[in-house]
Amino acid sequence: MQKRYDQTCPVARTLDLVGDRWTLLIIRDLALGARRFSDFLANSPGLPPKVLSQRLKYLIEQAIVARTLEDGFPPRPRYELTERGETLLPVMQAIGRWGAENLYEGEEETRDRVLAAINRALPGFAG
Repeated sequence: MQKRYDQTCPVARTLDLVGDRWTLLIIRDLALGARRFSDFLANSPGLPPKVLSQRLKYLIEQAIVARTLEDGFPPRPRYELTERGETLLPVMQAIGRWGAENLYEGEEETRDRVLAAINRALPGFAG
């Protein structure tokens, strides 16, 4: 985990919670339907499994993510955003909108395709 800001500022405290590399992408994937460890690895090439384990454990400790076991043998872990975690979705939507509006110059077709896919999964995402 990264060094903490240790400030009273709410932005700094939020970054202490979700500002580590990969954390917001894990939250994004949960919002878009990822539920299993393998889903996260498939959606984020380059995400080391050890880092994913650490981030999920921390998000569970912070009541952002819940872990349950699916029926079956062996039981498989399933991850979901908690009610507290779901309160991050408007923040994620704002970051996504900002990125779509400001970081796709010359890639409008890609931007539109990405926004359409996200909007299918999260209605209202694009505005």
